[in-house]
Order: sequence, then structure tokens, then C-alpha cells
Amino acid sequence: MKQRRVVITGLGVVSPNGVGLPDFLQGLREGRSGIRFIQNLKDLGFSCCIAGKPEVTEEMKLKYLTALQLRNFNSSGILYGCMAGIDAWKDAGLLIEPEGTVDFESGTVFGTGTSGVDKFREGIYLVDAGKVRRLGSTTVAQTMASGVSAYLSGILGLGNQVTTNSSACATGTEAVLLGYERIQNGKANRMLVGSCSDQGPYLWSGFDAMRVLTYKHNESPERGSRPMSATASGFVPGSGAGALVLEDLNSALERGARIYAEVLGGHVNSGGQRQGGTMTAPNSEAVQRCIREALKDSNVQAEEIDLINGHLTATVKDPTEIRNWKEALGRTKSNFPYINSLKSMTGHGLAASGSLECVSSVLEIYHDFVFPSINSEDLHPEITDEIDAARVPQKMIETKVNLLAKASFGFGDVNACVLFKKFS
Repeated sequence: MKQRRVVITGLGVVSPNGVGLPDFLQGLREGRSGIRFIQNLKDLGFSCCIAGKPEVTEEMKLKYLTALQLRNFNSSGILYGCMAGIDAWKDAGLLIEPEGTVDFESGTVFGTGTSGVDKFREGIYLVDAGKVRRLGSTTVAQTMASGVSAYLSGILGLGNQVTTNSSACATGTEAVLLGYERIQNGKANRMLVGSCSDQGPYLWSGFDAMRVLTYKHNESPERGSRPMSATASGFVPGSGAGALVLEDLNSALERGARIYAEVLGGHVNSGGQRQGGTMTAPNSEAVQRCIREALKDSNVQAEEIDLINGHLTATVKDPTEIRNWKEALGRTKSNFPYINSLKSMTGHGLAASGSLECVSSVLEIYHDFVFPSINSEDLHPEITDEIDAARVPQKMIETKVNLLAKASFGFGDVNACVLFKKFS
């Protein structure tokens, strides 16, 4: 059977630097930081007291979930995922199925890391106090890993595959590839893909304890997330959700849908926590192999890539990532593609990071611009040894972006790389 072409027809986003597509796009163009001081983190004794937290009002919540659904609702990740997913669905010009109707040609792969952390905490206290009956009927739905995909399926009436993937920081990019493959192989006409992450101290505390978060910018939050910088001192925790509607090209053309970009292919692998790879560090050989296999799967030559939307977290591994890209692509110092990091504006959204970055990637292709990597004015010398400083834009650049590579690398030594192309 001939494999089908897969395009992107809808986008949705809940990000620390912009909630909703127009606000997020403007934030990208401006180089707007969404990192803020969080008093609660200081009160709890965190070393890092800044974070990327989407600004979502109670009024906004009621546009996506009913008052009944929101009663006793305490899962920020699922909320963000539902908001981004519903927005992406509507952005694609798709209707929400009425009661009694199921869309068996549409499904979702919507990932997360840890779902409903605050709901777990609430439940634990109630159980320990002998008040099990006060848990409420939605505790399971809010704390099960697949809660976000289950909520989205119920809201939209999705009848194809409905599932949640979880691969640490590679989750969102992996979700795109899982949905892409299902459509490509003729098992669905469209898939809502993306990922989300909770916000708050109960999720971020483990990273603070590991001492991988920056503690040097509590007085200057917007300067705190510094991917590729010589003065980077750890990542800033973040949260949110990104969503994309992937669709069979023929289906999109038949209904006259707007097409943002095409998904050409990609690859997912692991370094096996060998050869330098660990639970928290990448096996460089596996990273390079993932990138090369993604190019091969997409039938793309390395010299065709205009832009890399990197994983780049503001840790000591940023120079290693640049070297891996350079080695995998076989590009020279002077002809290396542009490369940027959304985390400079949003912090590290953990499981949400890949989908947030995929949405930003597609916007760069569709609107022909490269957003800046803010706070990288003092590039790490190991990076400038590898690539020209001009390849890391400090301000937005208006330029045609035809082909973009997006990769994510996660705890457990897992990797995912996807290739997006301007539709033609």
C-alpha cells in the first residue's frame, strides 16, 4: 500500500510566554520571556525560585471545561492539554462531534510525564486522614497517565486510537511521530498529537534536589533561562502544552483546510545508557544516529536543512548537543544551519517541551522567520569553536524556512527527531 503524505492543519498552545496561538506567535517574534519569580517556591525552600508557568485565568478555563468538570479539578497538565488540544482542533476547522456521534477516523496520541501531581497530593492527605469517600469520582481520571488523552477523546468524540505516550523530555516529539506513522500507514485520517506537563513544586522539587536548576537568577527571572550561554547555570522549570492536528493530505485538500507544513518523517531511538549515556546524559552516538536516521526516513539531505529547533536546556550538555548536530549533519562551522532554543523564553517544559517546540517550529516555517534565543549573547566558547555565532540569532530574523529539524532528548537516554517542511 502506498504510504500517505501527512500535513499539519491545526495548532494549539498553552505556554509560559503566550496562551493561545496569536499570543504565542507574538511572543516568539518579540523574544518574550515567560519566566517569573514564584513566591511559593521560595517559601518552600527551593534553591531555584523562578519558573515558566502559563497565565491561565478562571474565566479562560470555563471556555474549555464546564463548571461541573472543573469542580474538584486539580490537574494543571490535563487542563493545559485540553486547552491546547481543543484550540488545535478548532484551528484545523474541525467540528466537535455532538453527543451520540463518534469520529472513528480521528484519534489522539497525547503524552505526559507525571499527571495530576497536585491531585495525588490531595488524595494522599484524604486517605491518610481516613476520608476516602471524599476523594471524588474524578480522582482516577485526573491521576491516570492517560487522563489527558481520555479527556480529549470525550470532549472531541474521537474514535480511533486514543493513547498517551511518556518518554520524559522526548514525549512531545515522539507523539508527533507516533501520530504521523498511524496516518501514513492508513490507520487514521487525522490524529491530534501533543504533550503536556503539570506545574508546581511537587513536580519541580526533584529537579531542584538534583541541583540541575539555576539558582543564580531569582532576582532576574527573565535572564534565568540561558541555553548555549557561557554563564548558563542550569535549566529553569516550566510547564504547559502544545498540540498539532496531523492529517492525511487528501483529507486536508478535500475539505479545503489550511496547511501549515508537512511532516516528512523522523526517528526515535535510545542510547541504552551505554557509551557515556546515563539516566540523565545522552549517548552521543545514539543522538547522531537518531538524527541521521530521521534524515534518511524523510529522504532529506543534510545540506537542505535551514533551521534546527534544538533541545538545548541551559546545562553543561548544550555544547555536546551542538557537536552532535554538527557531526550528524556533516556541516562546517560556516555553513551550519540556524539553531535556536524555545527554552530560552519558556524554561524547560519537561514532557511538554517537545510539543511546545514543535508548534514553534511549524510557526517558523509557515510565517518564514527564526525566533531569537534570548540570553545567549555570551555563547559558550565550546559552541563558538564549532559554529559561527551568527547561526544563533539574538533577534528575530525574517527569512524563508523551508526545512526544519526538531529533536528532543530525554531522561533515560531516549531521543526523537522529526523533519518538518514547508508545504508545496
